[in-house]
Amino acid sequence: MATNVIMPQMGESIAEGTVTKWLKKVGDNVERDEPLFEISTDKVDAEIPSPAAGVLTKILVGENQTVAVNVIVAEIDGQGSAVAAGEPEPSPQQAGSAPPTPPAPSSPPVSGGIPTPAPVPAPDGDARPTSQSAGPGLQPAAASAEGASADESVAATDGGNGHKIRSSPLVRRIAKENQVDLRSVKGTGLGGRISKKDILAYVAAGPFTPPAPVPPQVTTQPVPVPSQPWPQRMPASQSAAQAEPLQTPSPAAWAGQTQVVPMTPMRKQIAEHMILSRRTSAHVTTVFEVEMTRVHETRAQNAAEFERRNGQKLTFTPFFVRAAVEAIKQYPIFNASVDGDNVIYKRDLNIGIAVALETGLIVPVVKHADEKNFLGVARTVTDLAERARSKRLNFDEVQGGTFTITNPGVFGSLFGTPIINQPQVAILGVGVIEKRAVVRNDAIAIRPMAYLALSFDHRVIDGAMADQFMVRVKTVLENWSEAVL
Repeated sequence: MATNVIMPQMGESIAEGTVTKWLKKVGDNVERDEPLFEISTDKVDAEIPSPAAGVLTKILVGENQTVAVNVIVAEIDGQGSAVAAGEPEPSPQQAGSAPPTPPAPSSPPVSGGIPTPAPVPAPDGDARPTSQSAGPGLQPAAASAEGASADESVAATDGGNGHKIRSSPLVRRIAKENQVDLRSVKGTGLGGRISKKDILAYVAAGPFTPPAPVPPQVTTQPVPVPSQPWPQRMPASQSAAQAEPLQTPSPAAWAGQTQVVPMTPMRKQIAEHMILSRRTSAHVTTVFEVEMTRVHETRAQNAAEFERRNGQKLTFTPFFVRAAVEAIKQYPIFNASVDGDNVIYKRDLNIGIAVALETGLIVPVVKHADEKNFLGVARTVTDLAERARSKRLNFDEVQGGTFTITNPGVFGSLFGTPIINQPQVAILGVGVIEKRAVVRNDAIAIRPMAYLALSFDHRVIDGAMADQFMVRVKTVLENWSEAVL
């Protein structure tokens, strides 16, 4: 019996994945749970195990090809069973046939032998499941950020003809923030699905194309007619005073020899995430100079014993994590996010630590950092960093961050202006720790110093609050008193 291998959904915010490398070739024997191929998503790179034992008979998705989650990428013939319950059938594009007729509402779909409620139309016309369950060993049928079949929305067009728009909550949110009618956006995904890349490209493309006019409601009050009934669309982060919409830059003209190298999937995803962050948050950066004498001495005095006891080196990163935790406790707005006109304060304090990889950047998360002492933070940071560089992180370990620390100082940078990791509201950048001449008690002294740069979202955090936060971080570091052993 043949077993289908599908592109897994590595969390509800992941809509697609890129097959970066096949670890087996057609005709190879594979064991159940043996690594079969590697994928890259906008959150994590991972090895995907084989769902069954047998012979790899077909590879349907080549290396460096990006497909939506739940798409069949290969087939294994052998001890595995047929398509597992709850897994989707091949898409019409793969099967070469017409789309199947959807089941009647009276026959709810079944996942893993457990009935799943049929989608209930939401007020805005979306068809969304009220709840979903998955049997043991099956992928949850949760809606993805840019999912194909698991998260389709249907919007009615004028004239009573239904026009199916395949998108996701993330895509619809971006469209709403930028006043975009999704009917005017061309989707490049499977079955015309509108991906995040499609909507971002449309946002940057030019003036807004209004939707088809809707007959006005009868009213007894006079309705003022604006001089410009369809103003130019501009991103929410742009000032209202800026009249020019964002335009896609023209390709640079170059007469010399060139080499065209496509971006890696991780590089493209980082680029999209950074551009979206700049358009979402009102970025402001404040820089503080911090004397690191107490931290430097504490580390020097305990480094050897710390490594002997714990089998790992004592780095500076845990010191900055603990200082940030203490500051966030005092100013909880830095552990929040923005949802429309609401500010959401997070109860869990999860510190993301940016780790540089050869192919890009990844941010593993120290969960419940406020509940860990210095030793617990140090062990977690080292473990996450090592597994991030060897691509052994679990998906959950790069999710749920509420505040991020990045350390360009390890490469010699004095300081930078880091971009906020959405949907967070702040990020702390740590510059290089080096000895500099400073004035102490009216005399020139040599001290280990570092610049700390805090980028914050000015929509919800004012400069005074940001500076008070940094004063607290500075105070903790300059008066370090916590034991490290």
